[in-house]
Amino acid sequence: MKVGVLALQGAVEPHKTLLAGLGAATLDVRTPAQLEDVDALVIPGGESTTMSRLLTLNGLRETLQARLDDGMPAFGTCAGMILLATTVLDGRADQQSFGAVDITVRRNAFGRQVDSFESDLVVAGVADAGQRLHAVFIRAPFVESVGADAEVLATVDGHPVCCRQARVLVTAFHPELAGDDRLHRAFLDLAA
Repeated sequence: MKVGVLALQGAVEPHKTLLAGLGAATLDVRTPAQLEDVDALVIPGGESTTMSRLLTLNGLRETLQARLDDGMPAFGTCAGMILLATTVLDGRADQQSFGAVDITVRRNAFGRQVDSFESDLVVAGVADAGQRLHAVFIRAPFVESVGADAEVLATVDGHPVCCRQARVLVTAFHPELAGDDRLHRAFLDLAA
């Protein structure tokens, strides 16, 4: 399986390192042709409004929307969660999301950069109470509401921070920065 990592901005290399360690071939995705050449896509953290603009400037928006609509597996972390959501709160008026997972996300919901934090989470099907997953939250969003087709896998203070719908997985945090490959493994299993 060839997994693309959207390489317009954000934490690209840590995702590629974890995926390669799990045996997946990776490809930086910056063009529609590169996007067409992958079986699944990781959308990393970064700044969601900047990434949204760069998707349009690089001619990727329409191709990515079509691939997602056709069921391409996707894994979005932090800004990637925002881009894959159905509705975005506290975003710019011109910010567009792809509606790949039926959630409403609030940008920077946990606060500003100085409010960043780490937490050990139970993630349904991935990390139990005995072996929690370490999560890094940086200016992180959280899910305000979840549609009928989306499933909540983890919460912090009652707020959903990890969800799945069909072959799309999203997190409000950065699993790639903690070096734990369990969510990437779960994504590869989902995508297979």
